[in-house]
Amino acid sequence: MSNAFKEQLLKAGLADPKKLKAAKKQQHQQRVQSGKNQKVVAEATLLAEQRRQEQVARDQELNRQKEQLLQKKAIAAQVSQLITSNTIKPSGEVAFNFTDGKVVKRLYVNNKLHNELTRGLLAIVKQGENYVLVPAAIAAKIAQRQPESVIVQQDRPVEQADEEDPYAAYQIPDDLMW
Repeated sequence: MSNAFKEQLLKAGLADPKKLKAAKKQQHQQRVQSGKNQKVVAEATLLAEQRRQEQVARDQELNRQKEQLLQKKAIAAQVSQLITSNTIKPSGEVAFNFTDGKVVKRLYVNNKLHNELTRGLLAIVKQGENYVLVPAAIAAKIAQRQPESVIVQQDRPVEQADEEDPYAAYQIPDDLMW
């Protein structure tokens, strides 16, 4: 049908054959270009989608890291509050030696605190650069949240007395001072 229309235009003298060829060539080039453009557009949209997905993955990773940091800060605040509210001030002339990593440290306490430390009723906890005494129950709570903060916590031995032991009434002290 388009050929009949072209023939009518040529007969009427409204169009010449050169212009028709040029228009046909131009239409063909546009169709070829539109096919290439569709490929370019498709590639561009794929690249844009890939970049968007990478950005979403990066954002999720950053959010997870921020959440972990906030959680660590909250735990540190809880531990600090437990330590400050339950600190027992060490005072005395008896030295209690303990290790922090590979370093031997010394804390001066009185006899009562020394006995409680050796029996496991008290524990030594590190707060910043200082060492403080806290009750064993509080040290257990701190160890659940931040195990590296608890420096010394003695296990309470469960003693079962032998019924036939003739020396059962004579306890041997485990904290002999020489």
